[in-house]
Amino acid sequence: MAKYECSFQSDFDAVLNAIHSGIIGGSISAKMEDQSDYMANGIRCAVRVYERYSMAGSNRVSLNVTLIGNGGELFISAITSGGSQAVFFKINTIGEETFLNRLVEIVERYR
Repeated sequence: MAKYECSFQSDFDAVLNAIHSGIIGGSISAKMEDQSDYMANGIRCAVRVYERYSMAGSNRVSLNVTLIGNGGELFISAITSGGSQAVFFKINTIGEETFLNRLVEIVERYR
């Protein structure tokens, strides 16, 4: 499992759209598995779950992204999983880290 979190100021919709297009466009096998959107008292929350095939691990990895916004104040939490073939412990998490690094590159443009 790999994880990335940060707070920053930017436009919620612009960041969410950039994440989606960047993740989907970054891998031929990337797909959005599901999404959830919620808004209350001016606070927005968007959850996205992406999955792609990892050649490094010969398996599929998932990326769960939660973006929370209150005006221009944003917080993002992204967690990957599924990048190992071992039964009792995780080995070969390169696929997870690569998937997460794609998201980090996108978000860092807005920080």
